[in-house]
Amino acid sequence: MIRDFANSLIFAAVSAGLIFGAAAMSPVSSEEDQGAIVRGAQLYDKWFAVIKAEKPKENHPAWPASNTKKKGNTTWRCKSCHGWDYQGKDGAYSSGSYLTGIKGINGMAGAELGKIMAVLKDDTHKLADKMDERDFKDLALFVSKGQIDMNKYIDRATKAPKGGDKARGVQYFNTMCAQCHAKDGSLPKDMDKTLGKQMGNPWEVMHKILNGQPAEEMPALRALDTQITLDLMAHLSTLPKEK
Repeated sequence: MIRDFANSLIFAAVSAGLIFGAAAMSPVSSEEDQGAIVRGAQLYDKWFAVIKAEKPKENHPAWPASNTKKKGNTTWRCKSCHGWDYQGKDGAYSSGSYLTGIKGINGMAGAELGKIMAVLKDDTHKLADKMDERDFKDLALFVSKGQIDMNKYIDRATKAPKGGDKARGVQYFNTMCAQCHAKDGSLPKDMDKTLGKQMGNPWEVMHKILNGQPAEEMPALRALDTQITLDLMAHLSTLPKEK
């Protein structure tokens, strides 16, 4: 999901927060700085956009030669190797245009930040001179404390959100999102895919709703009840796939 959710989810974040209050705080990393985790998740998505760095032009040295479908700055994004579901070769990227054979980051969940930061700076990842210490710490914090088990929330076979209530979702959407996206999810005009079609990659959708969009005003719903995200996704799944 790109900036298409930005304005609508500003309303979602504020309104849902007022409705659900403190009881709706996500149990994930509740003792951590969720703002830093969100920033780390955006770095995982597209670090060079977050820090306003020049986009890498050449392929990442660790990008496998066997994958010729992706190139340039795309190969430098953490998610391109490790996936939106954080499972790498064992998840959604076990096939398709992002197939690399590289493992996910799920094995580092709960690891010490220093250990993760050392990996990020190693000769494989080649990021040592790309970001500052705050960036590395936030990214490591996301890897250690911010990952969620996507399999708990998304059915891998059907790509449907588990337990999402589309009846609640349509109310969230029609009152907080439709003013920008239209009730059929076809707006704005410069959006490449309808919101319904974007649900073909529910792992990306969930990551973006929870953590926002790099270098955009789209808010993150991580601190709110995850059920809000699932309900929105359930409704998005019913929207038209074509404009």
